[in-house]
Amino acid sequence: MFVNIGFGNYINSAQVVSVSRADSAPMKRLIGSAREQGILVDVTQGRKTKSVITAMNGQVILSALMPETITDRCRADHSEKIQEKPEETEDE
Repeated sequence: MFVNIGFGNYINSAQVVSVSRADSAPMKRLIGSAREQGILVDVTQGRKTKSVITAMNGQVILSALMPETITDRCRADHSEKIQEKPEETEDE
C-alpha cells in the first residue's frame, strides 16, 4: 500500500527500510552522499527537511513531515491490511 509522505507524494510502505530524523550528522552525510550518487528524492517542496526515508532499492527520500507522522501512517496502513484479510471459514 502507498503512504502519503506529504504534498501529494506517496511511497510504497513495503519498500521502506527506515524513517529517521534529518538533523543528525550521519543523516546529513547520507543525504550528501545520496545527492552525489543521484539516488536522492526530495519531496519537501522547499520546506525544511524533517525526515529521511531509506528504501530497499537504496534511494534516500527527504520529507517535510515528522518521522513520527510517517511511521504512524505506515502502521495504520499495515493494520488496514491485516483487517482486510478474509477470515477462513470451514465449509460444512
